[in-house]
Amino acid sequence: MQAAAAGFALGLSLIVAIGAQNAFVLRQGLRRAHVLPVVLVCALSDAVLIVAGVTGFGLLAAQLPGLETAMRWIGAAFLTCYGARTLLSAWRGGGALRAEEAPGNGTLRRAVLTCLALTWLNPHVYLDTVMLLGAVSAQYPDRLAFGAGAVTASVIFFFALGFGARLLAPVFARPVAWRVLDLGIGLTMWAIALKLLLG
Repeated sequence: MQAAAAGFALGLSLIVAIGAQNAFVLRQGLRRAHVLPVVLVCALSDAVLIVAGVTGFGLLAAQLPGLETAMRWIGAAFLTCYGARTLLSAWRGGGALRAEEAPGNGTLRRAVLTCLALTWLNPHVYLDTVMLLGAVSAQYPDRLAFGAGAVTASVIFFFALGFGARLLAPVFARPVAWRVLDLGIGLTMWAIALKLLLG
């Protein structure tokens, strides 16, 4: 139980920080667009990475020093492009959320592919889930319980973020709120990309 609680606490502390993936889930939740598939993709991806970390996959990344550099450059390129698209949306404006609106623009396929890219092309995900959680789990005799705690934290967080976002719907009924959100998301993605490029 102690290992599970430690895994839950560390997993939650790592995932709560705002990032590209969380910003995307928040946006989908606000638009009520493909929320369940998006949160499932995030939670299942995290689960796979956490299990890989606690079962020793983190050693592979340590053995291949060029892997981290490659992941950083690929992730930075993706975040730069996605951030530019979001900033362009903030510049154009015109978006607003109304209760009577149908679910947001974009196909299920596009939402899932974007979510997969934001998850699997982000080097921080590997550093946090595979390397860090994997390393910390080695301190506990029951590594699987530690991993189960971290997976539970991930599932709870993504479902709360995705489905809890609708409570903010009245705020986002105003177009200016969407522009501010898009601006914040775009700048966050560019900041993460710059951090990746600077190492």
